[in-house]
Amino acid sequence: MQREHTDVNVKPRERFLALDTATTVMAAALMNGRELLGESNIYGERNHSVHVISELERLLNEDGLTRDDVDGIAVGVGPGSYTGIRIAVTAAKTLAWAWGIPVTSISTLQALAWGGWNRGIEMKGQEDKAEFVNNGPSGAKAGDWVVPVLDARRGQVYTGLFAMNTVEDTESPQRLEPDAIRLMTTWTDDLLQRLEALPSEERPPVIWLVGETAVHAETAERLRAWSELRIVPYELEGRWVGRLGADKLLRQEHDELHTLVPNYTQLAEAEANLLRQR
Repeated sequence: MQREHTDVNVKPRERFLALDTATTVMAAALMNGRELLGESNIYGERNHSVHVISELERLLNEDGLTRDDVDGIAVGVGPGSYTGIRIAVTAAKTLAWAWGIPVTSISTLQALAWGGWNRGIEMKGQEDKAEFVNNGPSGAKAGDWVVPVLDARRGQVYTGLFAMNTVEDTESPQRLEPDAIRLMTTWTDDLLQRLEALPSEERPPVIWLVGETAVHAETAERLRAWSELRIVPYELEGRWVGRLGADKLLRQEHDELHTLVPNYTQLAEAEANLLRQR
Protein backbone atom coordinates (compact mmCIF):
# COMPACT_ATOMS: atom_id res chain seq x y z
CA MET A 1 0.00 0.00 0.00
CA GLN A 2 1.41 3.39 -0.99
CA ARG A 3 2.03 5.76 1.88
CA GLU A 4 0.10 9.00 1.81
CA HIS A 5 2.31 11.85 0.70
CA THR A 6 2.82 14.26 3.58
CA ASP A 7 4.85 17.42 4.06
CA VAL A 8 8.43 16.19 4.33
CA ASN A 9 9.48 19.47 5.94
CA VAL A 10 7.59 18.70 9.15
CA LYS A 11 7.90 14.92 9.13
CA PRO A 12 10.17 13.48 11.87
CA ARG A 13 13.39 11.97 10.55
CA GLU A 14 14.68 9.28 12.87
CA ARG A 15 14.80 5.97 11.00
CA PHE A 16 16.17 5.98 7.51
CA LEU A 17 17.95 4.00 4.85
CA ALA A 18 21.24 4.89 3.16
CA LEU A 19 22.57 3.57 -0.12
CA ASP A 20 25.63 3.98 -2.34
CA THR A 21 26.48 2.05 -5.53
CA ALA A 22 29.15 4.33 -7.01
CA THR A 23 32.01 1.92 -6.23
CA THR A 24 32.61 -1.83 -6.46
CA VAL A 25 30.67 -2.18 -3.20
CA MET A 26 26.92 -1.84 -2.86
CA ALA A 27 26.98 -0.15 0.55
CA ALA A 28 23.72 0.21 2.47
CA ALA A 29 22.72 0.97 6.04
CA LEU A 30 19.69 1.26 8.28
CA MET A 31 19.97 4.06 10.82
CA ASN A 32 18.06 5.18 13.89
CA GLY A 33 19.22 8.75 14.20
CA ARG A 34 23.02 8.43 14.24
CA GLU A 35 22.85 4.86 15.56
CA LEU A 36 23.63 2.07 13.10
CA LEU A 37 20.92 -0.60 13.19
CA GLY A 38 22.08 -2.70 10.25
CA GLU A 39 24.58 -2.69 7.41
CA SER A 40 25.04 -4.39 4.05
CA ASN A 41 28.22 -4.45 1.94
CA ILE A 42 28.00 -6.51 -1.25
CA TYR A 43 30.92 -6.78 -3.64
CA GLY A 44 29.42 -7.05 -7.10
CA GLU A 45 31.84 -5.40 -9.54
CA ARG A 46 29.29 -2.65 -10.04
CA ASN A 47 26.50 -5.10 -10.92
CA HIS A 48 24.44 -3.74 -8.07
CA SER A 49 20.99 -3.49 -9.61
CA VAL A 50 20.07 -7.07 -8.70
CA HIS A 51 20.73 -6.49 -5.00
CA VAL A 52 19.47 -3.01 -4.17
CA ILE A 53 15.82 -3.51 -3.30
CA SER A 54 16.25 -6.95 -1.74
CA GLU A 55 19.05 -5.73 0.54
CA LEU A 56 17.10 -2.71 1.71
CA GLU A 57 14.13 -4.95 2.47
CA ARG A 58 16.40 -7.37 4.32
CA LEU A 59 17.78 -4.59 6.49
CA LEU A 60 14.27 -3.54 7.45
CA ASN A 61 13.03 -7.08 8.04
CA GLU A 62 15.96 -8.01 10.27
CA ASP A 63 15.07 -5.14 12.58
CA GLY A 64 11.36 -5.87 12.50
CA LEU A 65 10.60 -2.73 10.50
CA THR A 66 8.59 -2.00 7.38
CA ARG A 67 8.59 0.77 4.83
CA ASP A 68 6.14 2.65 7.01
CA ASP A 69 8.88 3.01 9.63
CA VAL A 70 11.29 4.73 7.24
CA ASP A 71 11.46 8.50 7.63
CA GLY A 72 14.04 9.35 4.99
CA ILE A 73 16.59 7.97 2.57
CA ALA A 74 20.16 9.07 1.87
CA VAL A 75 21.96 8.27 -1.36
CA GLY A 76 25.54 8.56 -2.52
CA VAL A 77 25.67 10.58 -5.74
CA GLY A 78 29.29 9.88 -6.58
CA PRO A 79 31.56 10.64 -8.16
CA GLY A 80 32.36 7.14 -9.30
CA SER A 81 31.12 4.58 -11.79
CA TYR A 82 28.62 6.19 -14.17
CA THR A 83 26.44 3.12 -14.30
CA GLY A 84 26.79 2.42 -10.60
CA ILE A 85 25.77 5.88 -9.44
CA ARG A 86 22.59 5.81 -11.50
CA ILE A 87 21.44 2.58 -9.83
CA ALA A 88 21.42 4.04 -6.32
CA VAL A 89 20.07 7.44 -7.32
CA THR A 90 17.22 5.91 -9.32
CA ALA A 91 16.33 3.50 -6.52
CA ALA A 92 16.43 6.20 -3.85
CA LYS A 93 14.31 8.64 -5.84
CA THR A 94 11.77 5.94 -6.66
CA LEU A 95 11.43 4.86 -3.03
CA ALA A 96 11.29 8.44 -1.77
CA TRP A 97 8.44 9.20 -4.16
CA ALA A 98 6.54 5.97 -3.51
CA TRP A 99 6.88 6.18 0.28
CA GLY A 100 6.44 9.94 0.58
CA ILE A 101 9.72 10.51 2.42
CA PRO A 102 12.57 13.00 1.96
CA VAL A 103 15.74 12.10 0.10
CA THR A 104 19.16 13.61 0.69
CA SER A 105 22.33 13.32 -1.36
CA ILE A 106 25.78 12.66 0.05
CA SER A 107 29.27 12.56 -1.43
CA THR A 108 30.60 9.08 -2.06
CA LEU A 109 34.13 10.43 -1.61
CA GLN A 110 33.31 12.02 1.74
CA ALA A 111 31.96 8.69 3.00
CA LEU A 112 35.07 6.97 1.61
CA ALA A 113 37.30 9.49 3.36
CA TRP A 114 35.55 9.01 6.70
CA GLY A 115 35.62 5.24 6.55
CA GLY A 116 39.18 5.05 5.21
CA TRP A 117 40.51 7.37 7.91
CA ASN A 118 38.76 5.35 10.60
CA ARG A 119 40.16 2.11 9.16
CA GLY A 120 43.63 3.62 9.17
CA ILE A 121 43.31 4.70 12.80
CA GLU A 122 42.18 1.19 13.74
CA MET A 123 45.14 -0.32 11.89
CA LYS A 124 47.62 2.04 13.54
CA GLY A 125 46.23 1.42 16.99
CA GLN A 126 44.14 3.49 19.36
CA GLU A 127 47.15 4.39 21.48
CA ASP A 128 48.50 6.57 18.66
CA LYS A 129 45.24 8.35 17.95
CA ALA A 130 45.78 11.50 19.98
CA GLU A 131 49.36 11.83 18.75
CA PHE A 132 48.66 11.84 15.04
CA VAL A 133 45.15 13.27 14.75
CA ASN A 134 44.43 16.93 15.36
CA ASN A 135 47.57 17.78 17.37
CA GLY A 136 50.23 15.92 15.44
CA PRO A 137 53.62 14.72 16.66
CA SER A 138 55.00 18.25 16.88
CA GLY A 139 51.98 19.92 18.44
CA ALA A 140 50.66 21.32 15.16
CA LYS A 141 47.22 22.87 15.31
CA ALA A 142 46.09 21.54 11.94
CA GLY A 143 44.03 18.41 11.48
CA ASP A 144 44.95 15.46 9.32
CA TRP A 145 44.20 15.60 5.62
CA VAL A 146 42.30 12.76 3.99
CA VAL A 147 42.60 12.22 0.23
CA PRO A 148 40.08 9.62 -0.99
CA VAL A 149 40.76 8.11 -4.40
CA LEU A 150 38.75 5.95 -6.76
CA ASP A 151 40.60 4.82 -9.87
CA ALA A 152 39.21 6.36 -13.06
CA ARG A 153 41.86 4.80 -15.37
CA ARG A 154 44.48 6.41 -17.59
CA GLY A 155 46.14 8.08 -14.61
CA GLN A 156 42.90 9.68 -13.45
CA VAL A 157 41.18 9.50 -10.07
CA TYR A 158 37.90 10.59 -8.59
CA THR A 159 39.13 12.50 -5.58
CA GLY A 160 38.68 15.36 -3.16
CA LEU A 161 40.36 16.76 -0.05
CA PHE A 162 39.04 16.61 3.50
CA ALA A 163 40.29 17.45 6.99
CA MET A 164 39.73 15.52 10.20
CA ASN A 165 39.68 18.08 13.00
CA THR A 166 38.95 15.81 15.94
CA VAL A 167 40.56 12.83 17.62
CA GLU A 168 37.23 11.00 17.51
CA ASP A 169 35.18 9.70 14.58
CA THR A 170 32.03 11.49 15.70
CA GLU A 171 32.48 14.41 13.28
CA SER A 172 32.43 13.92 9.54
CA PRO A 173 35.41 14.99 7.39
CA GLN A 174 35.39 18.69 6.60
CA ARG A 175 35.69 19.52 2.92
CA LEU A 176 38.72 21.48 1.74
CA GLU A 177 38.45 20.88 -2.02
CA PRO A 178 35.50 19.83 -4.21
CA ASP A 179 35.00 16.33 -5.56
CA ALA A 180 36.30 15.99 -9.11
CA ILE A 181 38.00 13.69 -11.56
CA ARG A 182 41.65 14.69 -11.76
CA LEU A 183 44.93 13.46 -13.18
CA MET A 184 46.75 12.02 -10.18
CA THR A 185 50.06 13.63 -11.13
CA THR A 186 48.47 17.08 -11.43
CA TRP A 187 46.48 16.56 -8.23
CA THR A 188 49.62 15.66 -6.33
CA ASP A 189 51.34 18.78 -7.68
CA ASP A 190 48.39 20.87 -6.50
CA LEU A 191 48.53 19.35 -3.02
CA LEU A 192 52.30 19.93 -2.82
CA GLN A 193 51.86 23.60 -3.75
CA ARG A 194 49.15 23.96 -1.14
CA LEU A 195 51.34 22.37 1.52
CA GLU A 196 54.33 24.53 0.64
CA ALA A 197 52.23 27.70 0.94
CA LEU A 198 50.98 26.85 4.43
CA PRO A 199 52.77 27.97 7.61
CA SER A 200 54.40 24.99 9.30
CA GLU A 201 51.90 24.99 12.17
CA GLU A 202 48.99 24.76 9.73
CA ARG A 203 50.32 21.82 7.74
CA PRO A 204 48.60 18.49 8.39
CA PRO A 205 50.69 16.19 10.58
CA VAL A 206 49.42 13.21 8.58
CA ILE A 207 48.02 12.86 5.08
CA TRP A 208 45.89 9.76 4.54
CA LEU A 209 45.50 8.38 1.02
CA VAL A 210 42.50 6.05 1.22
CA GLY A 211 40.39 4.01 -1.16
CA GLU A 212 41.62 2.43 -4.41
CA THR A 213 45.23 3.27 -3.67
CA ALA A 214 47.23 0.54 -5.41
CA VAL A 215 47.70 2.24 -8.78
CA HIS A 216 48.29 5.72 -7.38
CA ALA A 217 50.34 5.20 -4.22
CA GLU A 218 53.67 5.74 -6.00
CA THR A 219 52.60 9.14 -7.31
CA ALA A 220 51.37 10.17 -3.87
CA GLU A 221 54.73 9.34 -2.28
CA ARG A 222 55.91 12.86 -3.13
CA LEU A 223 53.63 14.21 -0.41
CA ARG A 224 56.05 12.88 2.19
CA ALA A 225 58.14 15.99 1.55
CA TRP A 226 55.83 17.95 3.85
CA SER A 227 53.82 15.51 6.00
CA GLU A 228 53.69 11.93 7.11
CA LEU A 229 51.85 9.90 4.47
CA ARG A 230 49.75 6.88 5.34
CA ILE A 231 48.24 4.76 2.58
CA VAL A 232 45.13 2.76 3.42
CA PRO A 233 43.50 0.50 0.82
CA TYR A 234 39.82 0.69 1.67
CA GLU A 235 36.42 -0.25 0.21
CA LEU A 236 33.34 1.74 1.14
CA GLU A 237 31.14 0.55 4.02
CA GLY A 238 27.46 1.30 4.46
CA ARG A 239 27.84 2.66 7.98
CA TRP A 240 29.70 5.76 6.78
CA VAL A 241 27.13 6.42 4.06
CA GLY A 242 24.51 6.08 6.78
CA ARG A 243 26.26 8.43 9.18
CA LEU A 244 26.65 11.15 6.56
CA GLY A 245 23.02 10.75 5.60
CA ALA A 246 21.97 10.83 9.24
CA ASP A 247 23.72 14.13 9.81
CA LYS A 248 21.93 15.75 6.87
CA LEU A 249 18.49 14.32 7.53
CA LEU A 250 18.63 15.21 11.21
CA ARG A 251 19.45 18.77 10.18
CA GLN A 252 16.37 18.56 7.94
CA GLU A 253 18.44 18.95 4.79
CA HIS A 254 17.04 17.18 1.76
CA ASP A 255 17.13 17.43 -2.03
CA GLU A 256 14.34 18.26 -4.41
CA LEU A 257 13.25 14.86 -5.64
CA HIS A 258 12.96 15.65 -9.34
CA THR A 259 16.22 17.61 -9.65
CA LEU A 260 18.47 15.23 -7.72
CA VAL A 261 21.11 13.93 -10.15
CA PRO A 262 24.40 12.01 -9.90
CA ASN A 263 27.68 13.91 -9.62
CA TYR A 264 29.50 12.60 -12.67
CA THR A 265 32.25 15.29 -12.73
CA GLN A 266 34.52 16.09 -15.66
CA LEU A 267 38.21 16.74 -16.09
CA ALA A 268 39.29 20.36 -16.17
CA GLU A 269 39.89 21.51 -19.74
CA ALA A 270 43.68 21.77 -19.33
CA GLU A 271 43.90 18.26 -17.94
CA ALA A 272 41.67 16.88 -20.67
CA ASN A 273 43.90 18.47 -23.31
CA LEU A 274 46.97 16.96 -21.67
CA LEU A 275 45.38 13.53 -21.65
CA ARG A 276 44.49 13.77 -25.36
CA GLN A 277 48.16 14.49 -26.18
CA ARG A 278 49.34 11.21 -24.65
